[in-house]
Amino acid sequence: MASPAQAVQLPAKLTGYVHDLERNIGQVVLGKPDVVRLCLVALLAGEHVLLEDVPGVGKTLVAKALAKSVSGEFCRLQFTPDLLPSDILGSSVYDTKQSQFLFHRGPVFSNIVLADEINRAPPRTQSALLEAMSEGQVSVDGETHTLPKPFLVIATQNPFEFEGTYALPESQLDRFLLRISMGYPDRSDERRVLDSHRLGEPVQELKSVVTPQQIIELQEAVRSIAVEASVADYLLDIVHQTRDSEELQVGVSTRGALSLYRASQSLAMVEGRSFVVPDDVKRLAPYVLAHRVIQKGILRGSSRELGEAIIRRLVEQTPVPE
Repeated sequence: MASPAQAVQLPAKLTGYVHDLERNIGQVVLGKPDVVRLCLVALLAGEHVLLEDVPGVGKTLVAKALAKSVSGEFCRLQFTPDLLPSDILGSSVYDTKQSQFLFHRGPVFSNIVLADEINRAPPRTQSALLEAMSEGQVSVDGETHTLPKPFLVIATQNPFEFEGTYALPESQLDRFLLRISMGYPDRSDERRVLDSHRLGEPVQELKSVVTPQQIIELQEAVRSIAVEASVADYLLDIVHQTRDSEELQVGVSTRGALSLYRASQSLAMVEGRSFVVPDDVKRLAPYVLAHRVIQKGILRGSSRELGEAIIRRLVEQTPVPE
């Protein structure tokens, strides 16, 4: 594999697209640069994000700001216990004039989909969306329909509310590249939020700065980001640590290792580098791997913080290549 010294310089227009996106979203998502950057990592990797935190800390705002910044189609799905798979995917309707069934596309046929409170919908409905996320297509009545590109799902859930909710099983959590917590803003940032909302919702004033085709260019460029053999071995060392850990019942799968690999390439792109460094892997490991492991002696649905703490300990124990 190419070393950093051999890596090709990223085209200025690609780094410009990323800079414009980050700056545009940062105008309304105040005090959360790490969350914004992680969402961009998922977008450029062609994967999806699960935002988990208490209501009212800006989860929906992040999705709206990202959608506004990309001149594609956006939809918001409010998940409820009575939501059906056809409400998401669409359905076939009989057309009397043409004497045939015609497929009417559902809201999932958008570039950016906000799945609000995804754990409020029953498992069958959750599975319908997660299958679309995994396959990039929808199958209805024996016909397959391809979803648009780029396609990003930002799902939200409140981890502290259990009545009337359906926890996502581990196999479905695995469909998300990153599991992120927003956290409360600092007092100074919260004051800025109050000032910026004095005259209304600032996200409504955002203009798009990139096109879907430019996002596809970035996604293709991510795959060419160089990963040195020593960095790939470092990534695998962390993955194998999860399989040998006495704290974990189930470690990270090969798909999880691939997700961390792709996310590391994407982070390098977001930061304007054409090669991955060990710090990329180290920074992303808790967000990419924590929801892909099962802890010993803990009931399913244990806290995100505990999983991330275990991954961080394992990362610290793993020697970093020079």
